[in-house]
Amino acid sequence: MNKTQLLDAIVAKTGMKKKDAEAVLAATLESITDALAAGDKVQISGFGSFDVKTRAARTGRNPKTQETIVIPESKYPAFSASKTLKDSVNK
Repeated sequence: MNKTQLLDAIVAKTGMKKKDAEAVLAATLESITDALAAGDKVQISGFGSFDVKTRAARTGRNPKTQETIVIPESKYPAFSASKTLKDSVNK
């Protein structure tokens, strides 16, 4: 399901205008993104939680030159599904 299909599903289930549903979806995604960028955890009861995890710095190798390089520490978003979501997917 892509964003357009998700919007169509929201419109069908809520009866909202497509423009309003698009604004709600955009605001939701932007709010989650802003919270994660600030280092906060976002928990949606019955769905799951979004969190920011840190990948440690490590050494790597340039495959072209075989030179050893240092890959810096980085942060990445992670999602953990709730038990309710897992159970509904496994039905």
